[in-house]
Amino acid sequence: MSVTATATAQDEPTPSQAAAGTEHPEHPERPELQEAVQAFVDAGFAGVQARVHDARGAWVGTAGVRELGGDEQPPADGRFWVGSTTKTFVATLVLQLVAEGAIGLDSPVADHLPGFGLDGRITVRMLLQHTSGLYNYTGELDPDGTFVPGLPGLGKPWVENRFHSYRPEELVRFALARPARFEPGADQSYSNTNYTVAVLLIEAVGGLPYAEQMRRRILEPLGLRDTVVPGDSPELPEPHAHGYCRFQDGAEWKVVDVTRQNLSLLVGAGDMSSTTRDLHTFFSALLGGRLLPAPLLEQMREPHGMLGYGFGLFVQDLGPEHGTIVHHNGGAPGGFGALMIATPDGSTTLTAGLTMGDAAMDPAQEFPKALDRLIKAVFRAGQA
Repeated sequence: MSVTATATAQDEPTPSQAAAGTEHPEHPERPELQEAVQAFVDAGFAGVQARVHDARGAWVGTAGVRELGGDEQPPADGRFWVGSTTKTFVATLVLQLVAEGAIGLDSPVADHLPGFGLDGRITVRMLLQHTSGLYNYTGELDPDGTFVPGLPGLGKPWVENRFHSYRPEELVRFALARPARFEPGADQSYSNTNYTVAVLLIEAVGGLPYAEQMRRRILEPLGLRDTVVPGDSPELPEPHAHGYCRFQDGAEWKVVDVTRQNLSLLVGAGDMSSTTRDLHTFFSALLGGRLLPAPLLEQMREPHGMLGYGFGLFVQDLGPEHGTIVHHNGGAPGGFGALMIATPDGSTTLTAGLTMGDAAMDPAQEFPKALDRLIKAVFRAGQA
């Protein structure tokens, strides 16, 4: 696989600068950021596009290839499936309904979704913080650490099923047919089911389909023209890099282009597509207080439980040298990953899209090392 890498300094204004009619000057290239992006490709990823906004301005870098077998680099602002980064968007919709008084954080979810037989103790807060105990419909770990698959979401079963259409009600009923992980509020366990239930709640309380409410409340007000709630469409709009799934089929390893995939499997939990620019615009607006009242935003950024999870956000203390970050990264079932990371006030943001290729690597081993290097390159306390 041939590899190319480029970095460009952007002179686009931040939202506040645009409002003031001024632009920050271009800054020199930042080799430490380019090297950190390249580390993902060196580890085995096919391609990366990354964007950093901080006190020095805006920087965009790419590494790797757009498509296996070619030498064209990934588009610098291409579309990609963002996976679980979707959860931050959905949490914001729910909290807007809370701000309007349409629902309370401690309201029983079953009062608004009476047809599912949900445990009456499960509240809105528990959905957003992953403390409901609801079984994860894409699979769970047994007490001994063995992964027990749910609906097809990995490897060959997912590849063969990746164009199947699911309805959110179907996903929730599948989960509710399995035993709860724990009593509501007694523990914390990351579950896609929580955010699919949240979508049904948004529709029941807000009175409009999930995609329409996302468009009216977030996408249009922020001008996010390249962010999509796809429903059951498998199409990723151009321009985009290609993502691949490498899986074992008997004794043979296969690599399949899975750029087209139906993410109705993850309604509200991981179904959206976006760009690094749109993710930056959304996250800086959210953390800057443009989408939620200050008290709710503060609760959103308050870490809870062993996951350090607020409402649709992880909160992580990196120590005195790098400070605190808030984030929600994501991975589509095959081929794509997303980064959305910022300082709590949104003054520094890192957004990125990643694509898998044909390398025989273990992402669980390689991804954290490359991510740690990139985070440390971007987030340094007090850096100018």
